[in-house]
Amino acid sequence: MNATEYEASRADGLREGFTTGTAATAAAVAALHLLLGGTGPEVVNVPLPPFPPDDGNENSRLDIPIVNCFVADEGEIPSATGQVIKDGGDDPDATHGALIQARVRLAGADGTVTLDGGEGVGRVTLPGLPVPVGEAAINPEPRKQIAAAVRELCVRYGYTGGVEVLVSVPDGAERAKNTMNARLGIMGGISILGTRGTVRPFSHSAWMATIAQGLDVARAAGCECIGFSTGRRSERLLMAQYPEWPQLAFVQAADFAAFSLEQAAAKGFTKIAWGCFFGKLVKLAQGHAYTHAQTVDLDFSLLADWCREAGAPDDIAVQVRNANTARQALEIIDNGTYMQDIVVAIARRAKQKAMHWTGGTVAVTVHVFDFDGRQFAVA
Repeated sequence: MNATEYEASRADGLREGFTTGTAATAAAVAALHLLLGGTGPEVVNVPLPPFPPDDGNENSRLDIPIVNCFVADEGEIPSATGQVIKDGGDDPDATHGALIQARVRLAGADGTVTLDGGEGVGRVTLPGLPVPVGEAAINPEPRKQIAAAVRELCVRYGYTGGVEVLVSVPDGAERAKNTMNARLGIMGGISILGTRGTVRPFSHSAWMATIAQGLDVARAAGCECIGFSTGRRSERLLMAQYPEWPQLAFVQAADFAAFSLEQAAAKGFTKIAWGCFFGKLVKLAQGHAYTHAQTVDLDFSLLADWCREAGAPDDIAVQVRNANTARQALEIIDNGTYMQDIVVAIARRAKQKAMHWTGGTVAVTVHVFDFDGRQFAVA
């Protein structure tokens, strides 16, 4: 996607933005351009996640405007900083408008790309997140994105040495007060996120209209079954479970659980498949009509009770009660002889809630996927 196509996304009334991960990637690329090429670019073209691409083809790309790019005076080690304003499009969040910058140093001789967070980038202090305790809160996909873009530019300029990247957000600590970072144990700033590189507008009315429209299209095409997922990855995994279903039969419900299920029943579908990961499963089982992380908290005390009822020993239930995230709770119960029983029991509760929202008139199957893509429970 180039700059013209990016702006053209306004045509449907809502403009996509780009993630903090893409902003940090662009800032790093701009700084590296200055160091290796001698000039700071006004726009850089960066690859977008996932890495490697899901379809096996080349990554999609996006042009990102650069606010500033300058050489830093750090003695004998060549260093430059690139700056980007994070643009959330028509889905402004706590990081919309933030200055994301990356200082790049040419250091080392083995071609290694090292990455860390500086001022305004949070640091992980509790387990359960995809980044280990003690490291900067830069999620795995942005880490891959930054490294891939840096290596790509090094190849273009014929540079074979090492590169150090330090991402910072000058007002990140203040912005983090409007996020759930502190509750998750991410202290001192925001997180650098982005599983797809761009941000889809999250207007509730627009998203619900999109869900309803997707259901209408599927029904008009003769589909009697519908597959709901909470995101792109869970959709791909759910599709693999129903290879005979046409692509039109799959709709991303995101966090709109009750709305999607009610609409599917009202439009006459006879079977619903729901695909999700553990965190969304628990929220569905706990009866949350809307499951967005910033709006709905997971009840770990109730989850601990369910674990105990399904056979987990008391010490495991206590650990689950004190867990920080759904990922951590799953890690606590993983590999235990009772794990399968726990997940299946929760999936059955989620199925009951889902059928409540369909009025009990539609058959619902709940598929639970692990973070590595395996399916380990169906109800």
